[in-house]
Amino acid sequence: MKKIILPSQDRWDELSKRPGLPGNDLLNLVMGIIDRVKTEGDTAINYYSTKYDQAPSGDLRVTQDEIKEAEYQIPDLLKNAINIAKENIEKFHSAQLQNETVIETTPGVKCWRKNIPIEKVGLYIPGGSAPLFSTLLMLGIPAKLAGCQEIIVCTPKGKDGKVNPLILYTAKLIGITEIFKTGGAQAIAAMAYGTQTIPRVYKIFGPGNQYVTKAKEIIQQYGIAIDLPAGPSEVLVIADKKADPEFIASDLLSQAEHGPDSQVIMLTDNEELVKRVESEVNRQVTLLPRKDIALKALENSKLILLSTIPDCIAFSNMYAPEHLIINVADPGSVADKIKNAGSVFLGRFSCESAGDYASGTNHTLPTNGYAKNYSGVSCDSFLKKITFQELTADGIRSLGPVIELMAEAESLTGHKAAVSVRLKTLRYV
Repeated sequence: MKKIILPSQDRWDELSKRPGLPGNDLLNLVMGIIDRVKTEGDTAINYYSTKYDQAPSGDLRVTQDEIKEAEYQIPDLLKNAINIAKENIEKFHSAQLQNETVIETTPGVKCWRKNIPIEKVGLYIPGGSAPLFSTLLMLGIPAKLAGCQEIIVCTPKGKDGKVNPLILYTAKLIGITEIFKTGGAQAIAAMAYGTQTIPRVYKIFGPGNQYVTKAKEIIQQYGIAIDLPAGPSEVLVIADKKADPEFIASDLLSQAEHGPDSQVIMLTDNEELVKRVESEVNRQVTLLPRKDIALKALENSKLILLSTIPDCIAFSNMYAPEHLIINVADPGSVADKIKNAGSVFLGRFSCESAGDYASGTNHTLPTNGYAKNYSGVSCDSFLKKITFQELTADGIRSLGPVIELMAEAESLTGHKAAVSVRLKTLRYV
C-alpha cells in the first residue's frame, strides 16, 4: 500500500481516483459479444461459455433435478447460517414497503402514488472462484418482497457443466427456479435481448467483472434498465488512535481479496497508526488463500495521514466510498457528517463483512464515486411508482382557471381547451 503523509487539499481529488479501467479494447470486445448473442442466441451463449469458462455446451436451463440434488450437498451448519442471513435480510427489506397516503392538494383534487413491481427482472450472480450466493440473497429477497412476477437468474457453469450447488440451494430457498447456465457479458446480453431459452427481462441486477460491468453499461444505452453503475469493490476506513490496527487491516484485506482492481483506503489523524496498520496488512495478507489477488489490489490502495478527523470526513465525502467503516472513539459524532457513502459501518465491531452477508442491509452498492448520487439496491429498485389523480366537479371548478391561465401563457391552447370544455358543462349543473 502507498503511504501518503499530510497531503495538501489540492491533492485530494487526485488521491480519490480509482484504478484506471480499460478503454476501447474492452468496449469493442463486449459489443461484439452482445451483437453475436442478439443474432445467434443460445448458440452464441454456448460458444462463449466454452471459450471463456472452458464449460461444455448443452442445455442452458438448470433442471429441477439439479436444484434438488444441490440441497444434499450443503452442510446443515451452512444451511442454518444462510437461513439466519435470509431472515435478517427479509426483516430489513420488508420495512421498506410502505403504502403512500392519498393527498388532497386542493378541495376535490386527490393525488397519490402506487407501488407497481417490475414484471420481469434478471439477476446476474458471479460464479468462478468465488460463487456469490450471498448476492442472490441480496437481490432475490427484495425482488420477491416487491412482487416481481418473473425472476430469472444467470450464473456461470463450471468445467463440469454444473452450477455451484450453493447458488442453486439459495435460489430454491428464496423461491427462484428459473436459473440459466451462463456468465459474463453474454449473460447480460441474453437477459437484455432474450434467446431461444433465456427470456428477455425489463431490468438487470448484479455485480460482475469488467466485462459484465461494461455490458450493463452498453445495454443501458439501448433502453434496458440496470440496478446501478458499478465498478470494482472498495472500502474506506476512518480511524483514530484508539482503533485496533489488526481490525483495520482485516477490513482492508476483506475487500482487497475481491479482485485485483479493488481499492482500499485508510484515513487517520495518527501517524503511529499508519505504521502499525501497514505492518499488520503485510502480516495478514500472507495468510490469505487469495493472497495474489489481494496483493495486486494493494498496489492501488492507500494509507493516508491527514491533520484531523474532520479532514478525514471531508476526504471521505469527496471519495464517496462503496463501504465506509468509521472506527473512532465516538462513531456517532462522525456518522452525522457523512454525506456520500454506499453503506456505513459504525464502531470497532462493525466489520464490513457483516453487511456483505447477514446483518440485513443490502451489499449491492454504488462504487467508483457513484455514491454521490446513487443508493444501494433496495425493494424500491424492483418497483415502479405510478402516480394517480382524481378530480371531482368541485376540483375542476377550483383548479381549472389556474390551469387555463398557465396553459394560455405557454401558448398551448389545446391544454386550455381540455379544461374549458369541462368547465363549460359545469355552468349548467
